[in-house]
Amino acid sequence: MILKIPEDVRFILNTLKEHGFEGYAVGGCVRDTVLGKEPEDWDITTSARPEQVKELFGRTIDTGIQHGTVTVMMGSVGYEVTTYRMDGEYEDHRHPKEVLFTPSLIEDLKRRDFTINAMAYSPESGLVDEFDGMGDIRRRCIRCVGEAEKRFEEDALRMLRGIRFAGQLRFNIEEKTLAAIRTKADTLVNVSAERIRTELTKLLVSNGADRLMLAVDTGLIAYFLPEFLEMLKTDQNNPHHCFDVGRHSLESVRHINNLVCEKQDISGKSHVALAYAALLHDVAKPDCRSTDEDGIDHFYSHPEAGAEKARRILRRLKFDNDTVSLVTRVIRFHDRRHETGKKGMRRLMNQIGEDAMPYLFLLQRADLLSQSDYKREEKLAKLDAAICCYEEILADGEAVSLKNLAIGGRELMELGVKKGPEIGKILHILLDAVLEDPAKNQPDILLNLARGAMSQAVTADPGI
Repeated sequence: MILKIPEDVRFILNTLKEHGFEGYAVGGCVRDTVLGKEPEDWDITTSARPEQVKELFGRTIDTGIQHGTVTVMMGSVGYEVTTYRMDGEYEDHRHPKEVLFTPSLIEDLKRRDFTINAMAYSPESGLVDEFDGMGDIRRRCIRCVGEAEKRFEEDALRMLRGIRFAGQLRFNIEEKTLAAIRTKADTLVNVSAERIRTELTKLLVSNGADRLMLAVDTGLIAYFLPEFLEMLKTDQNNPHHCFDVGRHSLESVRHINNLVCEKQDISGKSHVALAYAALLHDVAKPDCRSTDEDGIDHFYSHPEAGAEKARRILRRLKFDNDTVSLVTRVIRFHDRRHETGKKGMRRLMNQIGEDAMPYLFLLQRADLLSQSDYKREEKLAKLDAAICCYEEILADGEAVSLKNLAIGGRELMELGVKKGPEIGKILHILLDAVLEDPAKNQPDILLNLARGAMSQAVTADPGI
């Protein structure tokens, strides 16, 4: 089999060969190339020791030299070049106690997680596939190299990686590998939240986010998202729904991913936030469920409760502040989809923040598409009308926040308002008037309103 590899990779491999060393592209880049996908990066494994690699190439970075890895810079692109190695004993279900260099490519491939990631390639030797990774690709199968329990005992994160690969590639997990995940699930407690977040995120933004159910079936999810188990247990006996809360949420993730793909102008970070918003938008429904006398379930106040519960989950997963803010805001307001009047829409834009509005609409659409077909067309029409209303407000330049007001703190101080909290109070009074009637957003009108607010404040407290 001949694989197409980048010229930089070919140059590195040729340089190693010319100096008497073996060199192969290895791992995910080989797998993705076989599958016809564009690899995100190219890793190289070699018989050369790190210090020898450093001597051969002009610009290198000691990325993980204690583990045998040197990054070779080719222009602005870096390629990790790692010496053939065997891992020593694992003591924490995550990291080897020591790394032992070896002259054998096969020994290096033996230590890898899954057969599809244990293939190596060079133009001279072709594909090295000691563990039938190609066969597993044809079978669409995720299978461990060697004994599955041992691989997971070494590194517990591999269990979640296996599920992530199953989702990204739309593969199935081989039964012995799946059984080993069930046996070793509790060792995931040894893995950092950041590592878990990375794998979970890659799964959620893939076309196979529904493979999250593999984490449920194996018991793995109890160690990183136990709230989802309660969501799966919560039925929605309501004409608007046809799934339990958990499966409805997974459907919402699927629709979010499709909508993001259609738009093509959403950043990767925003896509991540939307995927988590879709997964967690109903996370508080199990806590808010009530059933009326007709046997119909209701979930009053679940958006507000869900925003706070999602905040705790995202903090637990060590997300950054911007992501936490966006996810929780769209969750808090995700049921506000019928604001077709401009007054209500301006207030919604003020409450959630203009930056979140496009993402709110996407979540609302995904939510609706994941419900039953009861009044679906009517609901979607109302959502479209709300979006039109929002776009008209933007086009007309109507004020929806303090920064849009025609006057600010400076003008208030010129009127005699002392610098401090009183300025903020008066500005919010002015904004409230403008949200009600955008025609009032003119300097003269706002200054008159400010004078009135100042007079009221003096009357209320003559000591001012």
